[in-house]
Amino acid sequence: MADTYFTKKTFTFLRDLAANNNREWFAANRRRYEDDLRNPYLRLIGDLQAPLAKISPRYRADPRAQGGSLFRIHRDTRFANDKTPYKTWAGARFGHERRREIEAPSFYMHLQPRDCFAGGGIWHPESSTLKKIRDFLADNPAAWKKAVHTKAFEQRFEFWGEKLTRPPRGFDPAHELIEDIKLKNYAAGQGFPDALACSDELHPYLVDTFKRIAPMIDYLCAAVELEF
Repeated sequence: MADTYFTKKTFTFLRDLAANNNREWFAANRRRYEDDLRNPYLRLIGDLQAPLAKISPRYRADPRAQGGSLFRIHRDTRFANDKTPYKTWAGARFGHERRREIEAPSFYMHLQPRDCFAGGGIWHPESSTLKKIRDFLADNPAAWKKAVHTKAFEQRFEFWGEKLTRPPRGFDPAHELIEDIKLKNYAAGQGFPDALACSDELHPYLVDTFKRIAPMIDYLCAAVELEF
């Protein structure tokens, strides 16, 4: 029988946290955070280990509470104007085994009231990584088109983030992939309803999403000289 992980309580907690984003409230509601959000999320991550390894043996679903796939709920406010201490969403990144050595694409899922999504790629790449990807696109258009310029991909996924208004310096404006070369982020995904997150369809949905976006992740790995 398929398993469920999250409930309406998960999203109630996130909405309440958004309305009471302070340390005193969080301390008083920490048990809710653990029972309704963190612990079921870690269980889901653990259950994604085996199917993710079948998609790529280089990628990890790490269910550790600290240092694993689940993002910390605490915000880094050191250089931010917004000093609220907690994230009002919960994300999990399933990273490449060499992600600490090389900026690598990852699979990703995100829980937030009325803004859940799943997908993958590289978000806000460093300039050197962005240049590598653009160069690779310019030199290897066929494999990219096979990965993302298909009816199946375009019906399900959309690219996130902004793109340049003009071609980056050094790239042919007439290149067949110039619109993709102008992207600032190479990350794509699909939103899903809160109700799906609370159903037994979530795990198979995520596995299917990661399988379908894997050709793009594979291509991006090649662009930054990583095995997929």
